[in-house]
Amino acid sequence: MLRLYWWSTGRFLIGPTRAATLRSLPMSTTPPEPTGPLKGLRIVDVTHAAAGPWAAMLLGDLGAEIVKIEPPTGEFTRFTRPFLDDGSGPYGGRYSARNRNKRSIALDLTNDDDRDTFLNLIETADGLIENMRGGVMDRLGVGWEVLHQRNPRLVYAAIRGFGDARSGESPYADWPAFDVIAQAMGGLVSMTGTDAEHPLRAGPLVGDIFPASLTCVGLLSAIMHARETGEGQFVDVAMVDSMMALCTSTQTMWDYEGRQYQPQGNGSDDVAPFDIYETADGHCAIAAPRPSHWEPLCEIMGRTDLLEDERLVDLVSRAEHRDVVNDVVGTWAKSLTTAELVELLGGRVPVGPVMGPADWVTDPHVEARGMLVEVHHPHHRPTIEVACPIKFSATPARVYAPPPILDQDGPAIRAELDARS
Repeated sequence: MLRLYWWSTGRFLIGPTRAATLRSLPMSTTPPEPTGPLKGLRIVDVTHAAAGPWAAMLLGDLGAEIVKIEPPTGEFTRFTRPFLDDGSGPYGGRYSARNRNKRSIALDLTNDDDRDTFLNLIETADGLIENMRGGVMDRLGVGWEVLHQRNPRLVYAAIRGFGDARSGESPYADWPAFDVIAQAMGGLVSMTGTDAEHPLRAGPLVGDIFPASLTCVGLLSAIMHARETGEGQFVDVAMVDSMMALCTSTQTMWDYEGRQYQPQGNGSDDVAPFDIYETADGHCAIAAPRPSHWEPLCEIMGRTDLLEDERLVDLVSRAEHRDVVNDVVGTWAKSLTTAELVELLGGRVPVGPVMGPADWVTDPHVEARGMLVEVHHPHHRPTIEVACPIKFSATPARVYAPPPILDQDGPAIRAELDARS
C-alpha cells in the first residue's frame, strides 16, 4: 500500500505506509557541529540501556561534546530492535534514538592500555555519566575516588536503581533495576490504571527518562560549582528516588488525609471534567476545572442549564459529582469527530486530541516547534527522531550528528590524547 502526502513545503513523498509516515516530513537542516549553550563542555559517557544514554544524549543536544565509551563488543542496545526493514546499519532504533550527537571509542577497561587511555581522557573532561551497577566502576579501577584524584574538577554522575552507597547505602543497592521496577517502587504504578485492582506502568520509560533528566540538572549544577571552586563532586541519582519525587501528590494525600492515592483511569477525583473522552472517531482530552473553562464548555455544549445545577456550582461540587459531569461531557463528545471537538473548544477550553507518531507528522504545532528532525546516516536511509524540547533564542539545541558506529572516533580521540603528552 502506498500513501501520498502533501506538505506546505510543496514536496510530494511516496512510500510504503509505515515508511511514508516517517519520510513525509519537511527536511530539517542540521549544522555539522554543536550550536547549543553547552558547547565546549566535554562529558564522558560510560552508559548503556536507557537512562544513562538518554541523559548524555540530552547534554549532547545542548551542545556538549559527548565521548561514549563502549566495550569492544559494543553496547547491547546496538543489537536490539527495531531495525530497518532492509536490516542495514550498525545499530537498532533504540540505540539510535539515545546516542545521537556522540563520539564513540571502544575501550576494554580490564586492559591496562585501554584503562590508561580512559584515564587520560578523564583528564580532559568536565563530567562523566555512568549507570553501571554499584561497584562495577570501582572494581575496574576507574571509580569516583580514582577519577577525582586524576582530575579534581571532574563531576562524576551515577544513575542506579537504588542509588550509590556513598550517599546512603540502600539494602537494595545490589539489586538490578529497570524502568518497570522504578515505576513500581517509586509510586507511579500505584497511581496508574483503571482502578486499584488493575495497576499499570506508564507506557514511556518514565523510570529511566525522569532520573536521566534529574541527572543532567545535577551534573550541570555541580559543573557550575566546579568552575567556581575547581572542585568536582559525586552526583548520585537513584531511579526509585526520582520516581518518588515525580509522585509527590500521592505522598501529599497520604500525609494530609491518610489516604492512598488510588488509580482513577484517565480522570481525577478532585477535578471534573478532567478526562479522556471518546469521540466519533477517536479520543480527546478535555479539562475544564475553572469557571473560565466550565462556563464556555457548557455554552458550547448547549447545556447552560448546568450552570444552575446545585450539584455542579463549583469545582469541589463537580468533583463530587464527576459521574454526572462525565456522562454529560462524554455523551456530547461522542457525537462529534475529534477534529470537530478541537475546532469548537480550541483556544477557549483546554482540549487535546490523543495523538501518536502517525498524527505528529501532520500536526501544525509539531511542525512549528520543529519537534521532528530528519537525521541522515552514512549507512542507511534517513530516520526521523524527536528533537530536543528545550528551545534557546541565541544558542539553539541541535541534532547535528547521527549515532556513531562502534569505535568510529577511536583513532581520532587517541590521536588527540597523544598530542597532549
